[in-house]
Amino acid sequence: MIISQAAEKGASDIHLEPAADTFRVRFRMDGVLHDAANLPGTLQPVVVSRIKIIANMDIAEKRQPQDGRFVTKVGVRGADDVRISGSRVQSPNWEKPMRRAGDKEIDIRVSTMPTIFGEKVEMRLLNKGSMLTELDDLSPCADSIELMKSIIKRPYGLFLMTGPTGSGKSTSIYSLVNQLNAVQKNIVTVEDPVEYQLNRITQIQVNPKAGLDFAEALRHILRQDPDIIMVGEIRDRETVEIAIHAALTGHLVLSTLHTSDAAGTIGRLIDMGVEPFLISSAIIGIASQRLIRKICLDCKKPYKPDEAVLREFGLPETVILYRGEGCTTCKGEGYKGRTAIIEVLKMGEALRKLTVEKADSVAIRTRMKEMGLLTLRAEGLRAAISGITTIEEVLRATQDIEDKADY
Repeated sequence: MIISQAAEKGASDIHLEPAADTFRVRFRMDGVLHDAANLPGTLQPVVVSRIKIIANMDIAEKRQPQDGRFVTKVGVRGADDVRISGSRVQSPNWEKPMRRAGDKEIDIRVSTMPTIFGEKVEMRLLNKGSMLTELDDLSPCADSIELMKSIIKRPYGLFLMTGPTGSGKSTSIYSLVNQLNAVQKNIVTVEDPVEYQLNRITQIQVNPKAGLDFAEALRHILRQDPDIIMVGEIRDRETVEIAIHAALTGHLVLSTLHTSDAAGTIGRLIDMGVEPFLISSAIIGIASQRLIRKICLDCKKPYKPDEAVLREFGLPETVILYRGEGCTTCKGEGYKGRTAIIEVLKMGEALRKLTVEKADSVAIRTRMKEMGLLTLRAEGLRAAISGITTIEEVLRATQDIEDKADY
C-alpha cells in the first residue's frame, strides 16, 4: 500500500524511518520530502523484513548496510481504496482488485542502514515508462538542447552529462542515446543497473561479484565493433582512461559524472589522475543540469518583483514574474512537476588551452560566458521570466555553484 500510494503521488523516493515508538513514512515529491504517515513502531521489523525478502537481501543481517532491488507492477487505485493516514493504514475496499488498466512497471532500488532504533529503508522508484523522454521535452532550455544535438553529431569524442545525485542525469543520457539510435549504428551500453531497455541497442549489466565492472566491460566492448558507447557512470580513473581511449580511437562515448557544474568537470577529471592533454583531446562537450519545480498552472499568478530582486539580477523594471499561490491540485505547495535546466560547454580551442594549463573552474566559467554559453543560473533565470518556475526555486537549485556576485 505504501508503494502504491507513492506511485499514485508521483514520488521518486520512499523513506521508512524508525523512531522510539513510531515508524515514519516520508515521500520525496518534486525533489522535496513530505510526511506520509506515522505508523506504529511494532510494524517496523516486519515491514523491513518483507522488503528485504522481495529485494533478495539477507534478512538475518541487521548490523550492516545492504543494497537490493526489485521490479513490481503497481495498479492505480481510487482515492478511497488505499490510504495511509495518521498512525493507521486504512483500506476500506481492500477486497476490490486493482484496476489493471492503470498498471505500470516500477523498478525499485532498496538501501537499508542500521540506526539506534532499527533499520532505516530508502527505496528509489524508477518508473520505466517515464525514463525514455524525447530530447526536446527534457528542458525549456531550447538553445542548450540544440547545442547538445550538434555536439553528439560528431563521429567520435567523449560527451559527459554531469550533476549531483537526483539531478536527472540518467533520463537525459537515455534521451541522448535514443536520439542517436539508428539501424546503421551499433550502440553498446554498460550500466549499473540497466534502467530502461532500448530497442536495437546492446545493453550490459555490470556484475562486480563476477569481476565485470565498468572498466572490464569497456575493454571487451571495444572488440564488438561499436559505433557509440554509453557508460552509465564514470567512477574511477581506470574507467575514464578507457573511455578516453575509446573516444580517441574513433568512437562516440557518452557517460555521466558526479560534479556540480560543467566548468568543474575538467578539474574533477584532473583530480582523478587523467592527463590534461588527454582530456582536451577527447572531450567534445560537457552538460550539467538541475531539476527545478514548475509553477502549478491552476494557481499561477503574476506579481511585480521588488527593487532588490531587480537590482540583484539586473532585470528591467517592467519585468513580471510568477508564483503559485497554492491550491488543491498542488497540495498547497504552489509547484507541480519538474523540468530540467541545462548548461552546455562545447570544447573549442580556447577551452582546450585552458584545460592543458590546468585552469580552475572560475576561469573556465568566465570563458564560457565570453563565448556566449549560458550558465545554469542564467538558464534558470530565463525559465523564471518565462513563467515556468520561480526566482526562489532557481536560487535553491543553483546556490551550490554560483553566488549572487557571480551572476
